[in-house]
Parts: sequence; structure tokens; C-alpha cells
Amino acid sequence: MSFRETLRDVVENVGGGMGAVIMGYDGIAIEEYIKADTPFDVQLLAVEYATLLKEIKRTVEVLKTGEMEEIGITTGFSRAIVRVINDDFFLVLALDRDGNYGKGRYLLKRVAPKLQEELS
Repeated sequence: MSFRETLRDVVENVGGGMGAVIMGYDGIAIEEYIKADTPFDVQLLAVEYATLLKEIKRTVEVLKTGEMEEIGITTGFSRAIVRVINDDFFLVLALDRDGNYGKGRYLLKRVAPKLQEELS
């Protein structure tokens, strides 16, 4: 299954999915799947989160609390689940505010190892 097909599968099978992006910590997207009616730029969201994730990753290393795995961000309009794939890449799933957050977490946890294998 291609990266795009994997992302499409996640977005279409979680309630309230708007889009998903495989992104490098350098801010360069590897692949994305965004629904046409998504009201904001999911790739831009992922680019901005890349900077934030680098800082969180450094903090986690300094505190020696284990490796960063997942981060959730909720705003008044949407929710984002960020799942680490490896040291170079992460996955962002954008949901509408009422999207199925639990299922989104499950789906990202399920596909991350497959993506890690393909990106190695």
C-alpha cells in the first residue's frame, strides 16, 4: 500500500477525519491526503508543528522521560494527533472538533510501524 493510500485509509476510516500528512522534522512533507472540504491547510499545520515537536523532543531528552510517541492538540475548531514514526518523520492526523479522537489514535498507532519500516 502506498503512503497516500495508507493516509487515505486512516482519514476515511476515522469519524471526522480531515487530512493526514507524513512530515519530516525539517518541515518537508513526504505525502499527504487531505479531504477537499477541509477548511484549513493541514500541510501548513504539520509544518508549524514540526518546529514545536523538535522543541518537545529536546525537552523529553533533557528530562530523560523516555522517547516521545504521541502528542494531541485540541483547539476550538479542530484536533490534531501527532504520532512519531522515527527520528526523522512523524504523522499528523487532523480531525474536526467532534472527530473520533480515540479511533484516530488507534489507527495512527497501527500504521506507524508499517510506515517506519518503509521509511527505513
